[in-house]
Amino acid sequence: MTRYQPKVNDYVKWNSTTGLIEGWVYFVDSEYITIEIFVKEKPECKYTKVEKHKKVHCLVCCYPWAWEELEYVKSR
Repeated sequence: MTRYQPKVNDYVKWNSTTGLIEGWVYFVDSEYITIEIFVKEKPECKYTKVEKHKKVHCLVCCYPWAWEELEYVKSR
């Protein structure tokens, strides 16, 4: 059985010790990956004239020793 190597834009499920986490792999590095669990619209800021980033992304870190707990679902 080959070990799953996470890739950006893979949808994964992770049965972590804190419960089921699922979302899109957002960043991959040899040290950790991030899993995007939700996105929401960024509130309008009265102090900024030009909004560069329109959304707020909530990410969870997953370290290499836990990658064996990841279940690959699909890619986009």
